[in-house]
Amino acid sequence: MDTIMFILLTVCGVLAGMLGGLLGIGGGILIMPVLRFMVGLDPAYAAGTCVVAVFFTTLGGSIKHFKLGHIDFRSILPVIIPGLMSTVIFSILFAYVAHKNIWLDVATGIVFSLVALRMLWEGISECLIKGSEPDTGSSIRGSILAKMGIGATAGVLLGLLGIGTGAVLVPAFVFALNAPIKIAIGSSLACFSLNALASSALKMSQGFVQVNILIPLCIGTFIGSRFGATLNGRTSSMFLKFIFGMVFVYVAYKYLFVLGGL
Repeated sequence: MDTIMFILLTVCGVLAGMLGGLLGIGGGILIMPVLRFMVGLDPAYAAGTCVVAVFFTTLGGSIKHFKLGHIDFRSILPVIIPGLMSTVIFSILFAYVAHKNIWLDVATGIVFSLVALRMLWEGISECLIKGSEPDTGSSIRGSILAKMGIGATAGVLLGLLGIGTGAVLVPAFVFALNAPIKIAIGSSLACFSLNALASSALKMSQGFVQVNILIPLCIGTFIGSRFGATLNGRTSSMFLKFIFGMVFVYVAYKYLFVLGGL
C-alpha cells in the first residue's frame, strides 16, 4: 500500500469514527462504500474488514459515552447476551453466503433504506410538532423479552453483513423502548462493541479480513469515535435523527442502484 492510500484510509477511518461516535452506528456506513468503491474489495472481504474497523469505532465511542453518562450496562444486558449469540451463529453462516455478492449488496441497501426513512420521518415530526425530547436518565427501559428480540435481530445483521447493529439498535431503543436519542446512541455503541468483537474474531478466522487495509482504518476510527461522541453531547436530538436519516439515504442509494443494479 502506498503512502497516499494509507493517509486516505486513515482519514476515512477518522470520519467514520466521528460519524459512529455521533450517531451510535459504528461508522460502517462510510467504511463499507469506501472499501467497495475506492479500494475495490469484494462484498465478503469488505464486510470482514469493515467489522473489525467498526469494533474500534464502537470501543472508542462507548468509552466516551460512558463518561458522558449515556450508558447503563445493567439495563442493556438483555440486549447484549442474545446479540452476542446471534452474531456468533450468523458469523459462522457468513462463510456460506460470502460468494453471493449482489445478495449482500442489496440486503445492505435495504437495511439502510428502511432505517433512513424512519429516522427522517421522526426527525421532521419532532421539528414540526413537539421539538426534541429531554435527555433524562441513562437506562434503557422496557421488557426483557423486547430487549432480547432487539439484540438478536441486530446480531443477525452484523454476522451476515458486517454492519447494521446500530441501524437496528438506535431506532429500536428510540421507537420501541422510548429511550432518549443520546441514551439510545450510547447504549447502541456499548452493545455493538461486544457484537463486533465476536464477529471480528470469526471473520478473521474465516480469512475475510484484509489486514493491510485494516490498520489505517482502525487508527482513524478509534481516534474519530471519541470526537464524535463529544459532538453528540453538544447536538440536539432532532438534528441527530435528521442527519442519521440523510446519511442512510445516500448509502442505501449506492448499494441498491449502483452495486445491486436495481
